Amino acid sequence: MKNARYIYGSFAAAVALSTAAIPAFAEDPAPPRSLFLELNAAQASEKGCRFTFMVTNGLDGDISGAAFELALFDAEGVVDRLAVLEFRDMPAGKTKVSRFDLAGVECGKISRILINTTTACAGEGIGAADCMRGIRTSTRTGIAFGV
Repeated sequence: MKNARYIYGSFAAAVALSTAAIPAFAEDPAPPRSLFLELNAAQASEKGCRFTFMVTNGLDGDISGAAFELALFDAEGVVDRLAVLEFRDMPAGKTKVSRFDLAGVECGKISRILINTTTACAGEGIGAADCMRGIRTSTRTGIAFGV
């Protein structure tokens, strides 16, 4: 009988130890907060090339203004130019469309656009690092777009 108590006690201790590391319930991690930028269109304009972006602010607060330095690459993969685009008033949870005309740029000669850095990002509790860290991208054009 003494051995039976020992075995039962050892078994109970082993079960307790093995389940101690398992949480009572599993939680999915919260989805990452992000600033979603989609290159929606690139069209020839009188000035050069008009880029249309769809932007969704999924961060925790309103953004009063943000600016991104973009590197535009030609068909050979060589940087053609750097440009800073300024986006204004991006309320949290809102999607908006912004257009930018870049003078002297031929849309058909751009193969890739890289978000090089965030030069400004202002909002309550939001800084440039938050905007850059939270960027997610996509494109609906033939131009590669990303970070």
